[in-house]
Amino acid sequence: MVVLSVDGLFHAAIRIQLQEQSVSVTFTRKAITIKFPTTRRLAEFLQVPHYYILPYFAMMEQEELVTRAERVGILTTAGGSRKMIALMEEKYPREIEEIIGPTIFSEMVKRSR
Repeated sequence: MVVLSVDGLFHAAIRIQLQEQSVSVTFTRKAITIKFPTTRRLAEFLQVPHYYILPYFAMMEQEELVTRAERVGILTTAGGSRKMIALMEEKYPREIEEIIGPTIFSEMVKRSR
């Protein structure tokens, strides 16, 4: 059985990105945003009903870790990006570098601190 949590959704999001070999990152002067998988994709990946995921996204929005952008999807905020990048660096650095390259990953880590 899957134990759902905010941290668990961040882990799942990264594992989905690794599985799909795709990480969408946007750099601006002030922030880095990372596109999060859809709530339906996370539910499918975690093998739980979609409505189980929704309260955690509400918590993540309330904690200002993610934001929903109409017609774009779910994006990390500055705090959410720091959390996701730290997790990538701690658990999946080699795999992330294989997708986005060491230079971009290094810049993400540097800017997230």
